[in-house]
Amino acid sequence: MHAFPHLSAVDWISVAIFFACWAGYAWFSEHSQRGAAGLIGTSHGYRLLWAYRMLERDIRVTDSTLIGNLMTSVSFYANTTIYIIAGLVAALGASDKLLNITNELPFGGAGNRELLEIKLMLVLASFVFAYFKFTWSLRQFNLLSILVGAAPLGQTGEPGIDTYAHQLAGANNLAGDDFNRGIRAYYFGLAASGWLLHPAALGLLALSVLIVLYRRDYRSAALDILRSKP
Repeated sequence: MHAFPHLSAVDWISVAIFFACWAGYAWFSEHSQRGAAGLIGTSHGYRLLWAYRMLERDIRVTDSTLIGNLMTSVSFYANTTIYIIAGLVAALGASDKLLNITNELPFGGAGNRELLEIKLMLVLASFVFAYFKFTWSLRQFNLLSILVGAAPLGQTGEPGIDTYAHQLAGANNLAGDDFNRGIRAYYFGLAASGWLLHPAALGLLALSVLIVLYRRDYRSAALDILRSKP
């Protein structure tokens, strides 16, 4: 709270741009009608198709392996995030030394100690948010594993098969969406670190991250592959 009076107009504008980009893109990609045509929304349809194909198979070793690979990726990010959080907490404890380093940079530095701490707190909050999303995603993949183990055997149109397929796809979608939110927090956490260099860098990096995310979700070759129908 003591650092707020030290924030300049550029700081407040950059922070507003940062949160507007993060929250705005999250809403656009997850809740808007246009956002549903992106990489996230398109992958939902393939998860439902996967669920139907899995229910038709008597032996589901392939499906279990695929889910295990997904859980491994999420676990890697969750473990990595813990180390990042630990490093940021250590940096808060050594803020005086870090302040001397940033003040020697040619971009204006991080200001005084109070300003440095609030800037580090923004980066820390971004990665804490990512950690919670990754761990929740991991729990939902565990739930998906339980659903796969309890899945019946049947073809499309048989009683209960359609409902169970949507349950499988729904659990898979929830886990995948939270994983995407964690990855998005990584991107904006890196953008938040630009505040240590200069207030304007925070806003510019947030806008750059917004452009990168949009291009990858709506203008990428991966999306073209998913959209192509045989």
